[in-house]
Amino acid sequence: MKILAAARAETGLAVVTEVLAATEVALVARYADVLQIGARNVQYYRLLEAVGKEGKPVLLKRGPSATMDELLLAAEYVLNAGNPNVMLCERGIRTFESHVRFSLTLASVPDLHARTHLPVVVAPSHGTGHVSLVPRMAAAAVAAGADGLIVEVHPEPETALSDGYQSLTFEQFEALMQLCRKVAEAVGKKITPNT
Repeated sequence: MKILAAARAETGLAVVTEVLAATEVALVARYADVLQIGARNVQYYRLLEAVGKEGKPVLLKRGPSATMDELLLAAEYVLNAGNPNVMLCERGIRTFESHVRFSLTLASVPDLHARTHLPVVVAPSHGTGHVSLVPRMAAAAVAAGADGLIVEVHPEPETALSDGYQSLTFEQFEALMQLCRKVAEAVGKKITPNT
């Protein structure tokens, strides 16, 4: 956590990091700007209540088998604990398909916008698991109305300690941003990168 805080001080970037247990919320909140609830903990209700009481913004990732109703009910735990700062993240669900890591269900973006006031973020890196699919799925997420994207980037993906196969190089990320800007303009949105 201290290393993340030092990186924030040096770069000015916000720290978004996962908190795994209710007992760790206060510690992680001291260092993080946004508390992430990972897909595997989306129904860990004590954790959801704990981040709700903390007050820091929360990024709530959809579980690989969670329905839209289950994702929204998980958000209600955070909201009911007093924290209105919740973002929902579509990162794909488990299906019978084997050509992708998860099936990225972009129809969830407009569906969630119709059902809630909460912002919706899409994670095409996790949602596909293949770097070749990330740019087009990111652009499709923009077209679907996503309020934000989570894209994995690494200077040398082949040497990454985790998820290199779905991480873009800096050059690929710049190309993705150019594509997403064109799509955003076509659908009347503006992209403001937080990089």
